[in-house]
Amino acid sequence: MRDPVIMTRMFSQLLAVLSVSLLASAVNAEDEPAGGSQFAYDPLERYNRWVFSFNEFLDEYALRPVAEGYRNFVPDPIDQGITNFFNNLDDVGVLVNSGLQLKGRKSVATLSRLMFNTTLGIGGLFDVGTAFGLPKEDEDFGQTLGFWGVGAGPYLMLPALGPSTLRDAVGRVPDAYLEPTYYLEDEVAIGLTIAKAIDTRADLIPVEGFIVGDKYQFIRNAYLQRREYLVQDGAVEDPFANDDEFDEDFEF
Repeated sequence: MRDPVIMTRMFSQLLAVLSVSLLASAVNAEDEPAGGSQFAYDPLERYNRWVFSFNEFLDEYALRPVAEGYRNFVPDPIDQGITNFFNNLDDVGVLVNSGLQLKGRKSVATLSRLMFNTTLGIGGLFDVGTAFGLPKEDEDFGQTLGFWGVGAGPYLMLPALGPSTLRDAVGRVPDAYLEPTYYLEDEVAIGLTIAKAIDTRADLIPVEGFIVGDKYQFIRNAYLQRREYLVQDGAVEDPFANDDEFDEDFEF
């Protein structure tokens, strides 16, 4: 039965997104309004906070203790190799979603990266792609839906899976089928998915200190801002772009 495999795999994907979100948000933590992000659409906040508390309980008494043990006993080079291995598997989904978004250059770069890391990198244990000028990209089906104009919808805190939106929750299902481990034997697939979740959770521990204020609100805003950034490919509106008076003041 594949449902448990999909659920555990989506959990590891969530942790990866959350870790990147926290890192990105920590840089701008001082700029965050006290009342939360103006972009947050959270009509189900009461329900979401209840689920958030449930997830925190699971993390405190199950996942985090294992992740701490992993950090204490696994040497850094091996830890990095494990992370590289799972990043290489993830590039399959990145490749497909880049193509669905008609991003030809990113598709070619990701395909090249996947080939280099799988062969020269010994199954992805070594990230030779980045050394060749092909950095890791981040594309998934939620971003693909956003690219084609599908709105994010309300913010959702999913049991065990964590922060999401209606659009991203839908997107995690096809993404699960794009992971190579899905097509392995159930025992192997579940084992690899659990290993990925532990590795990702262990990498998240050092950035937990950046969380300030209301933890639920911080994670919600971090997630939503990061997802919007990814869907827009980092495009940021310049408030001075069409300011003629500003340009005239600085003419020489």
